[in-house]
Amino acid sequence: MIEGKRQRQVATEIAKELNEIFLKLGINMLDGGMVSISSVKITPDLYEARIYLSLFQVKDADAVLEKIQSRGSEIRGELGKRMRHQLRSIPQLTFYLDDTLDYVFKIEKLLDDLKKDQNKNE
Repeated sequence: MIEGKRQRQVATEIAKELNEIFLKLGINMLDGGMVSISSVKITPDLYEARIYLSLFQVKDADAVLEKIQSRGSEIRGELGKRMRHQLRSIPQLTFYLDDTLDYVFKIEKLLDDLKKDQNKNE
């Protein structure tokens, strides 16, 4: 489905505000690693926002995601304070792990292995 202009604008603003909220609440550094927001997708009715989190050098990604989800109402409340003049209602926040970097590393490793195998056969 094609994302509308208003959806993109709201998603961009939510991502910006959430980055600041994570910094303020100390959520950007958890479990010995860094947490950042890689993207925000919002439904056309603007009632649900899917927040994709990128984790760097985090030991237990599921535990970090659970910690963030447990503070979801606090994060949403802070977002509401910051965006109350821009939105009629603050969207429900759903957090997901963004595994794009893991996928990229896996593909690079496979390509490197393939290249090594080719060099051995020559």
